[in-house]
Amino acid sequence: MTTIQQNLEAVRHRIAEAAQQCGRSPKEVQLLAVSKTKPVEAIQEAIDAGQRLFGENYVQEGVDKIQHFNSTAESEQLEWHFIGPLQSNKSRLVAEHFHWMHTLDREKIARRLSEQRPAAMPPLNVLIQINISDEQSKSGIKLEELSELAAQIHNLPHLTLRGLMTIPAPENDPARQLIVFQKMTQAFNQLKTAYPQIDTLSMGMTDDMDNAIRAGSTMVRIGTAIFGARDYTL
Repeated sequence: MTTIQQNLEAVRHRIAEAAQQCGRSPKEVQLLAVSKTKPVEAIQEAIDAGQRLFGENYVQEGVDKIQHFNSTAESEQLEWHFIGPLQSNKSRLVAEHFHWMHTLDREKIARRLSEQRPAAMPPLNVLIQINISDEQSKSGIKLEELSELAAQIHNLPHLTLRGLMTIPAPENDPARQLIVFQKMTQAFNQLKTAYPQIDTLSMGMTDDMDNAIRAGSTMVRIGTAIFGARDYTL
């Protein structure tokens, strides 16, 4: 058994425990493996261990990996999520190659993605990024801007709005951390009443996934706990 396979099993077990402790089914929480900066060999190990959802932060790196795995036997089972900030001049690459985009926070980018999505492909699944902690350095919109942007995205023909994503500020107090996640869940539930296709709340990473699941996350984005620490010397 490889280290990555062992790590994946440990993460799945942690997800299952967190879900069961709050009365949820582990099946309600999807695991997105954050594979940014990791080589294709590491991703292949994860695929061999049954992982199918992968998240990339950098457009060209992600496209290169998608093209590499398009020639493999598992290609049709793989789902690629773009989870980094997106500049408008890179939107076409995301529209043409990825299945999901998590960080939508501007109508301009939404329109470009819809216009650039190839007609032969299904609509691009998108999440609106919420800056739930109002951090100046973080992307995302404020909660009070959600209704307007959701309505704009909903009218675009080649996008499907699936839900919300957030990266809250680090919080050492678990109780305060939970309150922040619960604010997101409340916004998510309100959005579901307006748009029945809404089903995805992407929140929780290696350090805070337990509280995110407790609050209602349906997708956790895990990198370090699966692939190990990033190598910043590369």
